[in-house]
Amino acid sequence: MPKGTRVELIIANGDVVTMNPKREVLVSGSVLVDGSTIAAVGSTSALRAAHPQAKLIDATGCVVTPGMINAHQHLTGDPLVRSCIPDLLAPGVSIFGWSVPLHGAHTPADDEMTALLCAIESVQNGVTTVVEAGTVAHPDQVVKGMQAVGIRGTIGTWGWDIEVGPFVGTVDEVLARQRAVVEKYPRGGLVEGWVTLVGHDLASDALLVGASDLAKAAGTNMTMHLSPTTSDPESYLARTGRRPVVHLNHLGILGPHLLLAHGVWFDDDEVDLVLSSRTAIAYCPWAYLRLGQGVTRAGRHAEIVERGGRVALGCDASNAGDVADILRAAAAAAGIARDTRIDPTRFGAHDAFELATIAGAEAIGMADRIGSLEVGKQADVVVHRASGWGWSPRGDVGLQLVWGTDGRSVRDVVVAGREVVRDGRCVNVDAETLWQEAAAMQQALLDRAGIVVPHRWPHVDGR
Repeated sequence: MPKGTRVELIIANGDVVTMNPKREVLVSGSVLVDGSTIAAVGSTSALRAAHPQAKLIDATGCVVTPGMINAHQHLTGDPLVRSCIPDLLAPGVSIFGWSVPLHGAHTPADDEMTALLCAIESVQNGVTTVVEAGTVAHPDQVVKGMQAVGIRGTIGTWGWDIEVGPFVGTVDEVLARQRAVVEKYPRGGLVEGWVTLVGHDLASDALLVGASDLAKAAGTNMTMHLSPTTSDPESYLARTGRRPVVHLNHLGILGPHLLLAHGVWFDDDEVDLVLSSRTAIAYCPWAYLRLGQGVTRAGRHAEIVERGGRVALGCDASNAGDVADILRAAAAAAGIARDTRIDPTRFGAHDAFELATIAGAEAIGMADRIGSLEVGKQADVVVHRASGWGWSPRGDVGLQLVWGTDGRSVRDVVVAGREVVRDGRCVNVDAETLWQEAAAMQQALLDRAGIVVPHRWPHVDGR
């Protein structure tokens, strides 16, 4: 360390799960943070002796991990109406009968509030990076909410050119909106602009090609939804005579810049194309289980990982994956892989935790910056309490992180060297006050969208 370097923070005396190339766990070790980056990972006694003036986060008895990555999260639309959309709906009804009208009724204030709510929930569960899923009407307001909390992430704006729906535009109009976002929020910032399309079969070939070309020219990434159910394969076959990934390959838009959300119903040819093109997948297991989309029958995400593919985990929306908790998603991913193949010798907790950290970072094109605790990377760090039942007595840390706990074990979180969670509470925003404001905003949003929330169990006045 050069003499005179300004040191701000030492996270000391925890079991540091580095996720470095050797996957080393440094027992009772420390992470030294200089500004926004990691300056050292090493001996607690040596680092504290060399930097006695550094601020201390005492992680004694705790587990320290890289910040976790959520590669597919709807920051708007659902957070104000969590658990309002019924779960006994025919396929497609929850999207076009509920989510689309709610998005269409969102005001800029709604977008900021939902981003705040989702960002707070995320960081309190140890998620330090979120990839926005492509359904934001007011990106500046969403960025404002993300920055207030201090979370890292990507931002896009609504992109489709169908005939009817909110925020519909021509190809040129949609691409202009996308271009404005990626130019305003350049790659490498705490929040960076991505090209985001709704995807599915809700974009013309001209929009798909134009969006891909824009992402490549801007040096950023592109994300869109594809094949969570059989609907997209059926629609693409009817329209183009090709399955979705085969058609995207025909258009020339597959590649390492592209992150496809879901990819549950891929056939052999599609899996091969994803692998050969280095296209990435955002895998949201709880959403498919919650919505009954067939992941246990058709999902091949573990196979894609084992064959060298690029896969990250996601949590989707507040009425699909429900909880912005990547540890919970990691456990589901591992459990599905093991149970559907009836093979307990493949794809365990350690594989799943890689998807939540360093492999997830690689899938979203940020492994040079995040995903592991290594010198020079951004200081995105999570301190987990290791004193609950899932941790006592202590065993293999990878097994306990995935099978034995979830985001509720998170105590402290640092993003880019800045504390954003301390003792389980958001540092920068008063969550309790927000909840009260959100409750008042919820009914106004439902009224504007023309939606009445049914209660399956009768609610009776008990006052």
